[in-house]
Amino acid sequence: MNNFKKYQRNDANLNSSTSGMLGGAGLELPSESGFYGEFGGAYIPEILHGTVERLKEAYFAIKNDASFKAEYYDLLKNYVGRPSPLYFAKRLSAEYGSNVYLKREDLNHTGAHKINNALGQILLAKRMGKTRIIAETGAGQHGVATATACALMGLECIIFMGKTDVERQFLNVQKMRMLGAKVEPVISGNCTLKDATNEAIRYWCSNPDSFYIIGSTVGPHPYPDMVGFFQSVISEEILWQLQEQIGRDYPDYLMACVGGGSNAMGTYYHYLNDKRVKIISAEAGGLGIETGETAATISIGTVGIIHGFRTLLMQDEDGQITEPYSISAGLDYPGIGPAHAYFAHVGRTKVYAINDDEALDAAFELTRLEGIIPAIESAHALALLKKEKQTFKPDDIVVITVSGRGDKDMDTYVKYFNTAPKSPPDESG
Repeated sequence: MNNFKKYQRNDANLNSSTSGMLGGAGLELPSESGFYGEFGGAYIPEILHGTVERLKEAYFAIKNDASFKAEYYDLLKNYVGRPSPLYFAKRLSAEYGSNVYLKREDLNHTGAHKINNALGQILLAKRMGKTRIIAETGAGQHGVATATACALMGLECIIFMGKTDVERQFLNVQKMRMLGAKVEPVISGNCTLKDATNEAIRYWCSNPDSFYIIGSTVGPHPYPDMVGFFQSVISEEILWQLQEQIGRDYPDYLMACVGGGSNAMGTYYHYLNDKRVKIISAEAGGLGIETGETAATISIGTVGIIHGFRTLLMQDEDGQITEPYSISAGLDYPGIGPAHAYFAHVGRTKVYAINDDEALDAAFELTRLEGIIPAIESAHALALLKKEKQTFKPDDIVVITVSGRGDKDMDTYVKYFNTAPKSPPDESG
C-alpha cells in the first residue's frame, strides 16, 4: 500500500495537460496539430477525419478527468500488478562496472509494457461508446494486451497480424484466440508489422465506427501523444523508485529499444528535459545496416509519410517503402515514432543499430547472469551495455527497460542456442 500511495502522489505527472508532456521548456512540444519539429501530424483519408477529430476531443477530455484517472490507476494496480519492480542487477552491474537497474515491464500481466496503453485506450473506447476494437500487432504482445483488455470489457476484438509473424509468434496467436479475438493473418508485402498496420487502416476506413487501438507511438495525431501518455507510468515509477532505492530520482543513463517506440517513450517521458540523464536507444540493425537486411530506420532513413504521420522511413529514391528485416517481430518496422525521430534529430537521444547476433548474445548474457529471459526486443536494449561500457563510471546509475519477457521467443532462442558456439562455464560467481 505504501508504494501505491507514493504512486498516487506522483499522479499529477501522468495526468498533466499536453503542454507539459516533455517537461516544460527545452525540447519542442507536440504542436496542436501533433508535430514534433518536422515530424508527426495527421495525414489521413477524408473518411477518417471525423473519427480522428472525435478521438482527439475524447482523449484530451480524459487527461484531467478524475473518474477516468481513478479507474485507470485501479486497473494498473489491481489488474496489471503495477508498480513493476526496478531491480538492481548485481551480477550484470559487476560485469559492466556500473550500477545497472532493470525496469521489469516483463512482469506485467500479459508479459510486456503493452498492457499499460491497451487498458488506457480501452477505457477511452468505452467512454466513446465503441463496441468493436481493432488493432495491429507484430510480436503479438500488443495483440495479446488488446485481446485481454477486450475480454475484460466484453468487447469485440479483431487483430491484424502479418503471416510471417503469425508463424514466428504462434504462442501469442493462440493466446489471442483463447481470449476471444479474431486474428486476421495478412499476406501482403513481407507479411510483418508494416503490412498488418496497412490492413488495419484499410479496415478502419471501411469501418470508421471501430476503435483502432494503435500499439506504439506511431500513426496520426493524437496517437503518438496518447500512447506516450499512457506509457508514461513507466518513467513516473522510475522517479520514485530511484529516490527510494538510491536517494535521488534520476539515472545517469536511460536505455530502451525502439521500433515504433512505446516502451522507450514511456521510459524517457519524465526525463526528456533533464540534462543530467543521457538517453540511449537501440534500434534493430538486423544483419547490419550495410546489408540492406535491417530495420535501423533512424540510422539510414529519410523523411517521408507512412500510416498517417511524417517521420524517418526506410524508402527508395522514389519514396517506395523498402522492406525492413529484424529477428525481432516487434522492431521489424520501416518507420519510427515521430517523437523519436525528433529526439534523434536534435541530439537528445543517442541511437545504436543493434544487430541480431548482438541482441541474442545480450539475451543469453542476462539469462546467465540474472536468471531473466527477456523478449528479443528488450535484448536489443540490453546490448547497449557493451556499446557504452567504456564510458561507464563505477558510481553511474544505468536504467534499462526490459519491455517484455522471452516466452514468445523461445523457438528463436532454442535455435540459436543449438547452433551458436558454446562458451566455457562462467566462473565469476
